[in-house]
Amino acid sequence: MKNGIDRLLADPALLRQLDGRRVALVAHPASVTANLTHSLDALIAAGVNVSSAFGPQHGLKGDKQDNMVETADEMDPRYGIPIFSLYGEVRRPTGQMMTSADVFLFDLQDLGCRIYTFVTTLLYLLEEAAKAGKEVWVLDRPNPAGRPVEGTLLVPGQESFVGAAPMPMRHGLTMGEMGHWFIEHFGLDVAYRVVAMEGWNPDAPGEWGWPSSRLWINPSPNAANVNMARCYAGTVMLEGTTLSEGRGTTRPLEVLFGAPDIDATAVLAEMHKLAPEWLAGCAIRECWFEPTFHKHAGKLCNALIIHAESAFYTHHAFRPWRLQALAFKAIRRLYRDYPLWRDFPYEYELTRLAIDVINGGPALREWVDDAAATPHDLDVMTSHDEAAWVADVRGRLLY
Repeated sequence: MKNGIDRLLADPALLRQLDGRRVALVAHPASVTANLTHSLDALIAAGVNVSSAFGPQHGLKGDKQDNMVETADEMDPRYGIPIFSLYGEVRRPTGQMMTSADVFLFDLQDLGCRIYTFVTTLLYLLEEAAKAGKEVWVLDRPNPAGRPVEGTLLVPGQESFVGAAPMPMRHGLTMGEMGHWFIEHFGLDVAYRVVAMEGWNPDAPGEWGWPSSRLWINPSPNAANVNMARCYAGTVMLEGTTLSEGRGTTRPLEVLFGAPDIDATAVLAEMHKLAPEWLAGCAIRECWFEPTFHKHAGKLCNALIIHAESAFYTHHAFRPWRLQALAFKAIRRLYRDYPLWRDFPYEYELTRLAIDVINGGPALREWVDDAAATPHDLDVMTSHDEAAWVADVRGRLLY
């Protein structure tokens, strides 16, 4: 199995198309070749004229821990090229940044989730490349969450840096495929190419999106393993709540929640009572943790942790967005007045509740807070959106 970067480096004909052209690389720590050489080093060693590099949220080095922790522009000390931040003073490449290269290579490992900001970074790059007459190549990588689709479509008018377009939370595409969808959906006139993977099978039994031959390297500080990537389309919603998502522990974003004042066993029992089928495809167990930083720092939290791995994992049965929604619903039923929703600036959105920004509209929160709303109601709400998305992207799948 070869990722896009490995195919590019192994293909003299592809490399020749970069001869005499200034090349920019959009990358992060997981942008590595099969032998774990960073793509920046590998491209320069191959003779590619890399004239600039760009880092997304968390930085080219992946050192920034949390949301709205910005990275500054800098000069690379080894190669003497500018490294521009797309999560600092700007999140969209400026005209001056776009003059630094003729071809932009996008080599970011994604998690297959709308809210993971690398999706929006790709859209912004395509839009600015269209304006500037630049070329964009996506060096494609696997979607570790695989092909399943889940969640409501983002509501028009609810766009943000964590919601680029009307897509569901769990979108089922690779970044190369997403680029094709963006270009058609927004009518972009841009020179675009996908250097496709070779040998990736998203439905390979036992792999289900992530090839067993590949090491996992964190694409962001809290994306520590494939289990997290599978859970993320659900557990990311915890960022919009007062509940801990496990930041400040060794298993961030693998828990359904952690809190010092909630009985996790009682919540799990309520979830089984409400919609036992939504717990399928994984194992859930009670645990305890004390975050060293972030929410509830220094307090003992009772929690539920998800194991979507090993023999406990059933790929097409696991529905992390519904699973997380069910945990919220159970908490609301058991603790009616619990201050669940976190009211704070989230990804530069200052007027909307974070949970609504995350979900691309208020529907999920309203369903949780409505005492009369049932799991069936949420299924009805989402099934049409999911089917519409699957139909929309079917012709754009490359694998």
